[in-house]
Amino acid sequence: MKKQIVKKKEKKVDSKIEKGKAYSIEEGIKLLKESVKAKFDESVELHLHLGTNPAKGEQQVRSTVVLPHGTGKTKKIVVFTENDKEALEAGADLAGGKELIDKIKATGVVDFEVAVSTPAMMKELAQIAKILGPRGLMPSPKNETVTTNIKKVVAELKGGKVAFKSDETSNIHQMIGKVSWSEDKIKENIQFFTEAVKKAKPAGVKGDYIKNVVLCSTMGPGIKLDIR
Repeated sequence: MKKQIVKKKEKKVDSKIEKGKAYSIEEGIKLLKESVKAKFDESVELHLHLGTNPAKGEQQVRSTVVLPHGTGKTKKIVVFTENDKEALEAGADLAGGKELIDKIKATGVVDFEVAVSTPAMMKELAQIAKILGPRGLMPSPKNETVTTNIKKVVAELKGGKVAFKSDETSNIHQMIGKVSWSEDKIKENIQFFTEAVKKAKPAGVKGDYIKNVVLCSTMGPGIKLDIR
């Protein structure tokens, strides 16, 4: 009986979301909160479909942004460096040089979510590029994870800095908060992220750049947003 009541409630909430209608950010967040289904604190996700040509390398969208309220998830950061003490003091969860690289090469175990490297260590990292690359963990100057200023970069990453890029279908997927957050916090993160995507527009893109924006929670339905 309880399951039937829950399902009826879910259908009632889902029926409020009109198919094809684009809601304002404020309306979308309200609907998002009303459509929460899980007992855990669901993540808030933003999915953007772009009017780029994924076959053209110069039209790949790639940049970084510091979300004012972070993502709601603290990522485990590794720093490949000659000075692991400095990196650990800066807040890195794991740090090391050639020995750490050899260990990853031998075991294939990757126990971190973001990798940062000093320029000097990049040559050594080439040995495990095939392990880190497919997971999107290879440090790169493009996403500002190759640096001599370890302290600054680690602090930014811990403070809410995220790297984003369009995939092979011209989509960008990004976690931007938790459903338990206030509406204002979620709204501000959405605005910061979408503005960063707009600023990263490739010069060669013609016509509509951001074609579709969908807001959803981990278990909830998609809610189309109008971000104009």
